[in-house]
Amino acid sequence: MVLPREHSESLAGAAASLRRRGEVLQRAIFDAALDQLSAVGWKQLTMEGVAACAQTGKAALYRRWAGKEDLVMAALASTLPVGGDAPDCGSVRDDLVVLLTRMRSVMQSPAGCAFRAIMEEIEHEHAKAFYDLINDKVIEPGRRISVEVLRRGIERGEVRAGADVELLADVGPAMMMYRAKMSGGDVSADHPARVVDEVLMPMLRP
Repeated sequence: MVLPREHSESLAGAAASLRRRGEVLQRAIFDAALDQLSAVGWKQLTMEGVAACAQTGKAALYRRWAGKEDLVMAALASTLPVGGDAPDCGSVRDDLVVLLTRMRSVMQSPAGCAFRAIMEEIEHEHAKAFYDLINDKVIEPGRRISVEVLRRGIERGEVRAGADVELLADVGPAMMMYRAKMSGGDVSADHPARVVDEVLMPMLRP
């Protein structure tokens, strides 16, 4: 007996779900959601498409998340890296290069690419939740570390006394985000060092 196509696909998805459970299946779904976002954008993203990409059934998604917004929020929260500790390479210049290089890695990661796809298309009323997530997970932790690095630079005499470190901590990330926006996310590997050497250090030196 030949099964209808829809039934065959449903059985195939169910079989795949049975082979992968718990965190393994969830990771596959998260990876599929981010891949689909980068490929088709926010407006074309569907739970059906994510399920197909993850090789599972739609029911596996709807048991966990009410819709694509909840799913993508969970995928980003799970995938975005933890800020980490402040680097201490022996100079404020090298520390800042490390920080901006970390930022570049996040921006060009699957989560970073997915976030850009969301922000280009999502309706304003839904955007705040995603901005808040990125701010809490990436921007503010990175900013606190940058301020720490700059204050340590003042103590070492590498940064001029009285420098407004709270303001200066925003300059490098702002330039990185501008470059990503203008170049479709393609930020060259040497860009962090160029920003530090050509912009930040002349502003910081005593």
